[in-house]
Amino acid sequence: MGDRVYFLGIGGTLMGSLAILAKNLGHDVSGSDQAVYPPMSTQLEQAGIDVYEGFDSSHFVPRPDVVVVGNAKQKRGVEAVEVVLERKLRYVSAAEWLSDAVLPGKKVVAVSGTHGKTTTTSIVAWLLEESGIDPGFLVGGVPSNFETSARVGGGLVFVVEADEYDCSYFDRRSKFLHYLPDILIINNLEFDHADIFRDLGEIEFQFHHLLRAVPRNGRVIVPGNDSTIQNLIDQGCWTSLSYIYVDEEPASSFVEKQDESTDFWCAQTLEDDGSRFVVTKNDAEIGEVTWSMLGKHNVANALASLVAVEQLGVNVGSVLQHLDTFKGVARRMQKFVSVENLNVYDDFAHHPTAISTTLAGLRKHAPNDHVIAVIEPRTHTMSLGALRDDLLTCCESADAAWWFRGENIEWDMDFLIESSTVPTRIFYRIDDLVDEICAQTQRPTHVVLMSNGSFGGIYEKIKQRLT
Repeated sequence: MGDRVYFLGIGGTLMGSLAILAKNLGHDVSGSDQAVYPPMSTQLEQAGIDVYEGFDSSHFVPRPDVVVVGNAKQKRGVEAVEVVLERKLRYVSAAEWLSDAVLPGKKVVAVSGTHGKTTTTSIVAWLLEESGIDPGFLVGGVPSNFETSARVGGGLVFVVEADEYDCSYFDRRSKFLHYLPDILIINNLEFDHADIFRDLGEIEFQFHHLLRAVPRNGRVIVPGNDSTIQNLIDQGCWTSLSYIYVDEEPASSFVEKQDESTDFWCAQTLEDDGSRFVVTKNDAEIGEVTWSMLGKHNVANALASLVAVEQLGVNVGSVLQHLDTFKGVARRMQKFVSVENLNVYDDFAHHPTAISTTLAGLRKHAPNDHVIAVIEPRTHTMSLGALRDDLLTCCESADAAWWFRGENIEWDMDFLIESSTVPTRIFYRIDDLVDEICAQTQRPTHVVLMSNGSFGGIYEKIKQRLT
């Protein structure tokens, strides 16, 4: 029998996924949270894990061997945390538990960056799966090609979504510093998490510590057109580099300063929406991809994934075909209603750049249709208004932007109505949003709901109204 492991904050994507891994390893697993909702609640139930809504000290009888303390809302003053300390229970952060219990002996592929981590992690895992490698993985979402967001795997490779957010109230390092990757993907690097980072420089500081942890016989994969990431590399990188480009060529002056181990991967899109593209490595064509994903940002995610799997011995030419069977990730442009002229999507976009690239991909796919962005600014960064100037232009690929103002908002959202580049409305009631969305059936229309939370139950309300 394994250890008794209790997850405090089990309803979160990371914590719930780790609980599933612990169950896979044969541990006696349970946990609690204030609320647990699908898709994580469904996965935990299917895994046979005891989940409690709310905390009671009786949960710690018999005494757990270790308490994994989540980050969200788990801090001093919270009853569960105080009981852990009073009873002197062994406790660790989620990232530390993963590092100690799962990653030893594995070749680790870590996918980092402000955007695209979940999709890229899922693509890498799928390509490895189809190549017969049987990878373990931890995805910050629910990949549609798998029945779960995490598994131990039977092979020697583990793919992990590597978040820069801090570990816990007692460990303020970024989570990814625990993972010690052999292969590191940095998709992009922008300011986010305004609740813990004061500026982009503080985030870069954490990322450079991550670079320092990658061994010299590993591989770092980065976009070739990102000056912020190049500045990070210039601070010191002791690992071979792969640069990726979408619809661009490496500048000759830039190429000349690289060493022989550096390689260059390019994707040339054949369709504006990114659904077809050609892959080349160092000017040698590898092959063509046709798949269901939209947007150049997803092409970049695929290209980085191809580089990563090649580093693990996979023949990229033979694996290109498996991108066509990649089904995406739950809540990443996931169509959940399609009636008459109306298509409604659920998307996790929670940052101005993610909003912009997602809408741009949809616009390329449906250039003549009506597109409405419906956004709940729910993250700390969005609710604090740290990037509010960027919100003025992030919906420019849409025909209209509808914003929901929740109680968490700490800035004047009327600013968006006055200065946005597209017609903008502010809503204060979920039911009013549902009424407006369900009325959009007069012409071909795409409504994209963007939130990293439950959005007040809007998804079920729309389904009940329209289906």
